[in-house]
Amino acid sequence: MIDEALLTQAKALLERCKAAGVMVATAESCTGGLIAATLTEIAGSSAVVDRGFVTYSNEGKIDMLGVPPLLIAEQGAVSEPVARAMAEGALARSAAQVTVAVTGIAGPGGATPTKPVGLVHFAVARTGSKTVAHHEVFPGDRSAVRRATVEKALAMIGEAI
Repeated sequence: MIDEALLTQAKALLERCKAAGVMVATAESCTGGLIAATLTEIAGSSAVVDRGFVTYSNEGKIDMLGVPPLLIAEQGAVSEPVARAMAEGALARSAAQVTVAVTGIAGPGGATPTKPVGLVHFAVARTGSKTVAHHEVFPGDRSAVRRATVEKALAMIGEAI
C-alpha cells in the first residue's frame, strides 16, 4: 500500500527523531492520515510518533486543533494561515515537539481559480521555534498529489529536527 521509497524515507526520519529525542504528531486534511500511516508502518515508530489528527472537515480543524472558525471563513481551509494554525494546534494538543500539518486540494474536484487541484499548504511547528510554512502545486491525479504531499511532509519534519 505504501511504496518502498516512502517507507525508506520514513524509517530514516524515525531514526533521526529517536536519536534527537523528538516526538512527532501530524495534523492532516488532504492526506487523511497517510503521513501518520507511513510513519507507523515502521516497527518501533511508537517511540517517536505521539499521535495523528485527521481533520478532513472544517469542524475537525476547529474542534480537534483549535483553528479559529473566522480564520477558515476569511482565508479558506486551504491556506497558509490555516496550515500554521493546524500545526500549532497539534503542538499544543500533543506530547510532540515537532508537528506537521497539511491542507490542500487533492482533486479531482474542489479547485477554484486561485486554488488549483494539487495545491497543498504545509506547516511545521516545533517547540521553541517559529512555525515554518510552505506550499506546492503538485501535478497528477489524486493519488499522486497525496503521495507527493506525504513525501514533502516527511522531508519538512526532517528539516525541523
